[in-house]
Amino acid sequence: MKKITMQDIADQLNISKNSVSQALTGKSGVSEETRRMVIEKANELGYKYKGQPQSSLQPIQSEPKTIALIASEFAFSQTAFFGQIYLSVEKLIKQEGFRLLIQSITSDARDSLELPDFIENKSVNGIIILSHISTDYIKKVLDTDIPTILIDHHDPTLDVDAILTNNRFGAFKAIKHLIDLGHKNIGFMGDIDFSPSYQERMEGYLLALREYDCPIRDEWMITDLEESDESVWNALDSIEEQPTAWFCVNDGLGFYTLTTLQRKGYRVPTDISICNFDNGKLSNIVSPKITTMGIDLTYYGEKAIEQLLWRIKNPDQRTQEVLIPATLLVKESTAEVKK
Repeated sequence: MKKITMQDIADQLNISKNSVSQALTGKSGVSEETRRMVIEKANELGYKYKGQPQSSLQPIQSEPKTIALIASEFAFSQTAFFGQIYLSVEKLIKQEGFRLLIQSITSDARDSLELPDFIENKSVNGIIILSHISTDYIKKVLDTDIPTILIDHHDPTLDVDAILTNNRFGAFKAIKHLIDLGHKNIGFMGDIDFSPSYQERMEGYLLALREYDCPIRDEWMITDLEESDESVWNALDSIEEQPTAWFCVNDGLGFYTLTTLQRKGYRVPTDISICNFDNGKLSNIVSPKITTMGIDLTYYGEKAIEQLLWRIKNPDQRTQEVLIPATLLVKESTAEVKK
């Protein structure tokens, strides 16, 4: 009778011999489902591992439960925002008895749709995608059927759980704060194609202006602005008449707008008020400190883990989007409009 080998098992299951070896020896690199199938097939064929009788070949104890966190190189560079979310996620993952794998997705890997090995091999129990990588890349991840959630990103073509900031209502609150101070002429500054969050913040800005009958002027809506000192200078330089207040979609643009206006001789907030979003470090190191919409990033991480653990236990339930509210933090850069 022909001796059964690992290659025979691999051929039967249409997988590699290496995967069979990993499954039978308890090594990482294969999913628990693959490990189970390999052991069942080995028993069925009468394979003897290291001289053990067929009856003694039992399923190997699974490794510690593992969650993967992936993000683009750009997202990982935004430590002020995503760093705090990561720390919250890491703490809660350990409390739940999981270990955390972290992988930065390079632009080359994104464009070639190259998944990390631990996702390709389905050796993780769940995946957290931090911010945007690319829609095609996220779809490739979702095709693995590993429970996945997105943090701070969503797309109408993606059927996946997401933890999001309530950007529209947050921007609406920011604009209402300026209107309550007597401002009617309010400008918008951001790049709405860079992130769905920025598009939603523009929508909240417009919603508030319409709600309170404020003018919407094209020259005060800068929607394709690169986040740099030079770009903001050129944008402000091209405006003949400044609004009495600017709303900026993030911390960086708020910083550049404030410092550029000061270099141009404007007094903030006496001449022009500024309000931004995210409450990052730049909002607090500049003088005057910038009124902003703050986000509880620790709570963000808590909701992400809560949702992912629920998804792992309920793989067939409908996907959900959880909205985290933003809080108005009034500081020094907004004041009543000058009469």
